[in-house]
Amino acid sequence: MANSTSSQVAEEGSYYLQLNKNPIRFEPVSKVTNVFFDDSNKQVFAVRAGGTTGVVVKGPDEKSNLTFRMEDRGEVISIKFSPDRRILGVQRSLKSVEFLNFSSDVVPDNMEYSQTCKLCRCCLPWATSKSTQIRGFCWSNNTEIVFVTDQAVEFYQISPEKKSLKCLKTFSLSINWFVWLPVNCVLLVSSGIVGNTLNPFQFKPSTVNRLPKFEVDLPAVPKPAKQTLLQRDVTMACLYGIVYIIVLRHQPRGGSAGAEIVLYQLQKESPAKKTNILRLDMSGRFAVNTVDNLIIVHHQASRTSMIFDINLPGESDNYIMCHHPVLSPLPIKPFRLFLPPAPSLPVGTEKTEYTFELYSDNWIVFQPDIIIDAKLGSLWTVQLCLEPLVEMIPNKLKLIEFLVLRKDSKLVLLSVCRQMLIPGHQATLVTIAQIYDMLNDVYKNYQEAETQYLVHSVDISSRPDPYQRSNKVILDQSDMYTHVFSVFENAKNISHKFMVAVLIEYIRSLNEHQINVQHYLYELVINILVNHNCFYQLHQFLQYHVLTDSKPLACLMLSLESVYTPAHQLALDMMKRLSTANEEIIEVLLSKQQLLPALRFIRSIAIIDTVSARKFLEAALNCDDQMLFYTVFKFFEQRNIRLRGSPKFPSGEHCEHYVHHFESLFGTEALGDVQSS
Repeated sequence: MANSTSSQVAEEGSYYLQLNKNPIRFEPVSKVTNVFFDDSNKQVFAVRAGGTTGVVVKGPDEKSNLTFRMEDRGEVISIKFSPDRRILGVQRSLKSVEFLNFSSDVVPDNMEYSQTCKLCRCCLPWATSKSTQIRGFCWSNNTEIVFVTDQAVEFYQISPEKKSLKCLKTFSLSINWFVWLPVNCVLLVSSGIVGNTLNPFQFKPSTVNRLPKFEVDLPAVPKPAKQTLLQRDVTMACLYGIVYIIVLRHQPRGGSAGAEIVLYQLQKESPAKKTNILRLDMSGRFAVNTVDNLIIVHHQASRTSMIFDINLPGESDNYIMCHHPVLSPLPIKPFRLFLPPAPSLPVGTEKTEYTFELYSDNWIVFQPDIIIDAKLGSLWTVQLCLEPLVEMIPNKLKLIEFLVLRKDSKLVLLSVCRQMLIPGHQATLVTIAQIYDMLNDVYKNYQEAETQYLVHSVDISSRPDPYQRSNKVILDQSDMYTHVFSVFENAKNISHKFMVAVLIEYIRSLNEHQINVQHYLYELVINILVNHNCFYQLHQFLQYHVLTDSKPLACLMLSLESVYTPAHQLALDMMKRLSTANEEIIEVLLSKQQLLPALRFIRSIAIIDTVSARKFLEAALNCDDQMLFYTVFKFFEQRNIRLRGSPKFPSGEHCEHYVHHFESLFGTEALGDVQSS
């Protein structure tokens, strides 16, 4: 049993990519069923032909699943819902797109309406309605749609109530193929004989911006010239909030071995800029996904995948950054499905577990993270496995640098930071310091961004989570204290010198990044020092302000007087330096029955006129020292004379009890008003 468990653990740790455990299951492709994928809504359409066309829609959640019928008007070429799923677009020919309205409860209307492509002889002399063909369509929002023909980009607004479309804008150009990025509503169309002239368009409600076109470098132009850059070798992705065009180059320029991927960063005012090259060092068929700002490259021949992170350092010539895979290529974790038994088997037979072929010829990859096997009838999302990476990347600095950029890595990050402090896995103090600087740099940048966001934000309640604003995981002091430094509690096998050194490094890093250090970190340092009788070191830390002055820290020092006598004076000195802790200092001195030092203190900071005489007289009474009570009483009598010309206490100070006590000890004649009379 132990061997089985250990082998399972080993298997789990051998992969950094996996397919999601619950794929979307749909009716596979067959003679009577065609399958379509809508990359905007992440929906699969299984369309069965017949007298009426039956359509089964499966999506990422139950709300997006539905079944309906529509009249069979020919073979479906493409089918997609609007983002709100209230209008269905169906392309059955190369000339037009039909539309079908749906009610709020997802019931289809009986009447379809259609739109033919607008480009005709009036737009271009050489274009005819017969020659123009619709290559596809894309929804840019709930009531706006883009037709991509072989001769134009046509932008329409739909009125579902009127069952009509209005052309908002047309851009005339010869088009070979197109790529659509739904999340940013960016359209990329290929033009030119070899297909390497790319024209980007960005769509917003009721508007479209044509961005500057650019040319993709080709290793060689064939003679005679023919289309060389194909749609299958180009995709788009949004990485770290920036749109990139991703181009697969099977024959790199410069004679490099193996294929490479070139990234072009989309620009608003200038042509897209070549910024990154990913070295694949392999040849053959490739497919690209993007997951958590990583580029995933699948290689069919070796049945492995590679991950690239363009935010990590690479080799630069000051213009283009070249990257190698973050890790060696590895296969996707084997996937198993439990399928119902064959009809020929007896009733009650349990489901059978099947392990399916990875990197199958039937796989079709969609952005950002979709893999579909149409013959198997399954749609998966590619997922990143973070835990195995901890062992795969031994360099802790590189590991943290990678993890801090991953969206769901917080728990893994904290675990790595904690593990670095445990004997057997301890990192050097130099490495720990570098990691803390990296984490606090992210933390500080987030704080500054948060401040700016709150200043300019109207609706604070609607602000996105920290990761969305920073693209990096935030580990604050509370996280580190609760999940990392908690390992120091009852840690008999960790040297107290190491514990203190680690905490001081973290505090140093916070101070260097101008982040206010929380008092509980100082408290942890002090408790470790006290528990190991390191009072001299504690004294040095306080004297040389390694531990920053604060009221909570001063109060903690006061509580240590019983085990370290100088702690009392250190606390008072700290409070004096703070200059905002006068009340606390007075309270401490009175509680210690140090009334004369308390009187000297209020005189030194010039607050004699405002302090409560009653508080001092009460403390003097509790000291059970007649001469001390006499001194304090006379001190405040002198204050009364200076302020009001009389030694009497105002009735508002409620000092009658102390006046009577003074009379009982020293007689009425000792009172100032008697003497003055």
